[in-house]
Amino acid sequence: MYASLPPGAPDAERRARARAAVEGQIRVTPVVASQGLEERFGAPVVLKAESLQRTGAFKLRGALAKLAALGDAAAPGVVAGSAGNHARAVAQAAKIRGVPAAVFMPEGAPIAKVEACRELGANVELVAGPLEDALAAATDHAARTGMVFLHPFDDLDVIAGQSTLGDELLEQVPDMAQIVVPVGGGGLISGIAVAVREQRPDVRIVGVRAAARGSVIATRSSRSPLSLGGLADAEPTTTIADGIAVKKPGILTGPLVSELVDELVAVDEDSIAEAMVLLLDRVNLVVEGAGAVGLSALLRDLVPRPDKGSTVLVLSGGNVDTGLLAQLARRHETLVGRRLGLVTMIPDRPGSLARLVAVVAGAGGNVTEVSHVREGVDLHVGDTAVRMTLETRGPDHADRVLAAITEAGFPVKRTDRE
Repeated sequence: MYASLPPGAPDAERRARARAAVEGQIRVTPVVASQGLEERFGAPVVLKAESLQRTGAFKLRGALAKLAALGDAAAPGVVAGSAGNHARAVAQAAKIRGVPAAVFMPEGAPIAKVEACRELGANVELVAGPLEDALAAATDHAARTGMVFLHPFDDLDVIAGQSTLGDELLEQVPDMAQIVVPVGGGGLISGIAVAVREQRPDVRIVGVRAAARGSVIATRSSRSPLSLGGLADAEPTTTIADGIAVKKPGILTGPLVSELVDELVAVDEDSIAEAMVLLLDRVNLVVEGAGAVGLSALLRDLVPRPDKGSTVLVLSGGNVDTGLLAQLARRHETLVGRRLGLVTMIPDRPGSLARLVAVVAGAGGNVTEVSHVREGVDLHVGDTAVRMTLETRGPDHADRVLAAITEAGFPVKRTDRE
């Protein structure tokens, strides 16, 4: 047993009620080993695919636990303020219990999350401003209507619900050496830590936040340790990890994080995007930005390598707009040299563009976009600029395609490296 489990942690009775509440209503999500990540990290890596949970995220655990604790008090209905996943979980839990639900979400919340809440029968209100404004609108609505406000993380029953994920990990990964968990308001990592510390105090727990856009993130080899308090007060402005875009942990979760978590690190938006694409490309898992921060930290060398045992990365959610996934995939193709942008000049007469395209095709490139540019560029009389996007098989092939275009007499400037 963990001797110093904080007095503010959910007690055994509350956690037992949470386990009963989620039984039969949630999926026991799988753990997935990744040989590729193991080779890259130099130690076993296991992915806890909570992205495959009903409603697409871990939040359903806490919502079900809270409604079970409320009992008949939930009859007037429940209210939530959320960037999306908590709102969707509350809508699902309310539907299961047969009570009304109203959710308040930021106007910039992903469309997929908004529509999912509506499809579950919840009344959705979009609020201008950050998540904190949506939370304020939700609490005001609850006070005016008599409905019950369900906080997304700063609630003992919600934390108890999230602790069921820790219970699963204890059974699924017996050689678990450390857990890497996304951190927004701190509900998930608090719940996991309470469950794990009680039985396996030796397991290292690392929390990962999304850094403010433009922040410089050091690697483990070059940085000094980050204080729990200092990072907990950070204000992430990243958009790709909207699910954890919370200013700081709450009144309840803050002390639990400080007491039970070994280390908190931060990752930048570009590395989160890289992790999302890697999970999609190599592991066939669709994971949202907030859920991919653990892998992002591992890729950035911010996660220590244990002497033995497995490192568990909690993929907390998979609710991501398909448009964002397509954008990230295109970006990734450009970064790895399989998508090439260029501008060239051709004579402004019939057949010139066809000759340019034939040169690209002859070199094995595939034209995906092409447009003439006749204004805003310095052109000779009788010439026109052409902007093209090409698919290639990698950096070496891209260089050969560029060389072929140049040898055919077309001057080339790359635009994918600007």
